[in-house]
Amino acid sequence: MTKRKSIRTDISWSTTDKITVKGLDLCQDILGKVSLGDMAFLELTDRLPTPQESTVFNAIAVSLVEHGMTPSAIVTRMTIAGAPEAMQAAVGAGLSGLGSVFVGSMEDAARLLQDALPDTKVAVDIAALARQIVDQQMALGKSVPGIGHHIHKPIDPRTPKLFEIAQANGFSGQYVALMNAVAEEAGRRLGKNLPVNATGAIAAVASELGLPWNIVRGVGVMARAIGLVAHVLEELRNPMAREIKAMVEEQATAHLR
Repeated sequence: MTKRKSIRTDISWSTTDKITVKGLDLCQDILGKVSLGDMAFLELTDRLPTPQESTVFNAIAVSLVEHGMTPSAIVTRMTIAGAPEAMQAAVGAGLSGLGSVFVGSMEDAARLLQDALPDTKVAVDIAALARQIVDQQMALGKSVPGIGHHIHKPIDPRTPKLFEIAQANGFSGQYVALMNAVAEEAGRRLGKNLPVNATGAIAAVASELGLPWNIVRGVGVMARAIGLVAHVLEELRNPMAREIKAMVEEQATAHLR
């Protein structure tokens, strides 16, 4: 008979009078002392951040909380209109749309960067590496994640600010340099202005912080959940979902009348 592998978690456990999270006493060490962003950092890295890490991590998280009437916000509003008793379902519905096009592209960009630079202690030719990345993406018929934006032109205003914060706190290294070089190379090849967008900047800065690429999207999920709760609140106070439905129905079926 095959012996079952034991199951284990190192995140949190409780006793009758104590809750421990990542080795810290929730009531004595965390409550009133650790911000939500720093708590997220603790959960992802098994330690509290330094002041510099806190500033940078919180900046990338805060930049993702809100971006207006995005598809995820619209889905959340439509869901709460149909199920006003289920906020969790509305927020969950909105979060389900964070993929390769919206928000989740930071994961793809982080993977490109980390696959290309598995060891940042080794000196590399950044320009040559950028050309290689663009070559690979074009050969696969794929766009380069983390560059360009359909609204923010000629630059995404979040990008220079995030890079400024990263540099001021000692997190502007090879990943940031490579992301910028990739954007420049892709733009040159395609004859377009394709600056690094917010997800590209976050991918680079998160990589500088040491976050593995396959968890980077999680920062967006955590942050955007906060924004979607705000959309739920506004929808309950000042509804627009039914108006959206009526407008879409009217326009989509106008040719049938």
